Amino acid sequence: MSRQKKTLRSVSRRSFLACAGGATLSLPWLESYASALGEETKPPAKRLAFFYLPNGITRRGFFPGESDRALPKFAGQNNVWRFDGKTVPPGSHPLVLTPTLAPLHKMRQKVSLITGMDRVFQHGTDSHAQCASCFLTSVAPYEVKNSAYPLARTLDHVAADSIGKSTPYSTLELSCNDHKNNIESIYFDNMSWYGTGHVAPSMRNPRKIYDRLFGTQANARSRDITDLALGSARQLQKRLGTADRRKFDEYFDAVRTIETRMDRIDQMKSELADNNIKRPAEHLPRNEYIHLMGDLMVTALQSGLTNVGTLMVGPERWTTATNWEGILDKPYSHHGMTHAIQHHMEHLLKLDRFHVSAFARLLERMDSIEEANGTTLLDNTIFTLGAGMGDGTTHQYNDLPLVVAGGGGGTLKLGQHVHCKRGTPLANLWLTQLQALGIERKKYADSTATVAEILA
Repeated sequence: MSRQKKTLRSVSRRSFLACAGGATLSLPWLESYASALGEETKPPAKRLAFFYLPNGITRRGFFPGESDRALPKFAGQNNVWRFDGKTVPPGSHPLVLTPTLAPLHKMRQKVSLITGMDRVFQHGTDSHAQCASCFLTSVAPYEVKNSAYPLARTLDHVAADSIGKSTPYSTLELSCNDHKNNIESIYFDNMSWYGTGHVAPSMRNPRKIYDRLFGTQANARSRDITDLALGSARQLQKRLGTADRRKFDEYFDAVRTIETRMDRIDQMKSELADNNIKRPAEHLPRNEYIHLMGDLMVTALQSGLTNVGTLMVGPERWTTATNWEGILDKPYSHHGMTHAIQHHMEHLLKLDRFHVSAFARLLERMDSIEEANGTTLLDNTIFTLGAGMGDGTTHQYNDLPLVVAGGGGGTLKLGQHVHCKRGTPLANLWLTQLQALGIERKKYADSTATVAEILA
């Protein structure tokens, strides 16, 4: 056996152990392993991820043809899409990137805008309560008896039952909400559920997520894993091919960037605590937090720690004002602004555009991460941006804002605008995604068909 094979065999294909502190750094796919060990290159794993927007969106910035609609009477209330004064029929159309969607320009061939999809509101709860909690639900309204919520096992867990068996974590649930609001229940602040009444609680503290993903022991919590693992990493790197050394450096730099961001947020929290600042959420940079949580999810998908992830960029109906540093001039309550849209239109448009840009940033990063067979992490992922409301002001459950990105391992055909006929259930998209992942399913919740336009 050659020295290179021997060396690589002594290191797990997925991780190497840093003796100091017991921290484990998971590795991305590296071609050198397969070639040195004589392994056949297997198709990359398929992944599924969600980027959830709370409180709906501002329709006139997001949807084509609605920029001049009177407030609050939006075209989406009757699922009729008009563009250039003409009613557009259901089907596939060229992708038009509105001001809110403009950050997706670089990725326009790998995203599709989906319009016209509906959910049915089950009466008995606040309209916000079913938005995130039932967004991915596997049951139709009123199917769950003695429950105010049409809520059962959610799509992430249904998919993970098939594609999450071989990963350390079958699913990863993240939320960019680290503050409390005693007015609201868990249904406003969680989108992932094992089953009716059994929440899969989101992780909200970046440091705790980092410790969990990388196995950092308590005695090493004050130290960064890239320092702990540096010796092992550099020894391994010497025996990798040129392309893998570059990928290795990029991966290592990405983890180091996560650590730097965590340190910055931790320092800000400490300073606020030392100065007895009330309502710290009004001072911490919201955008920095969202970017950090997104990077943690992408790194987990890249390194094979999980194949399924959900990320809520905020909670539904929280009244807490938060700080979008460099985007808005002062802290605002997102939900509060949607109920005073005449006064906050420009603020909401800026905020919606930022959320889309944060999503686009993750897509671009995923598309730069190479995997087997000349594909990228994005090519092998189905990544959906969406909200449980079609508009935050009117609280409508029809014509939801949806963008599907990625390639699903070659199963998706994107780069278009798919306008669905009136009454098309959101569950049709979830059924389509399950089938694209190779999961046999003829029906999902209240689905009636698949979205054939996006299937390759």
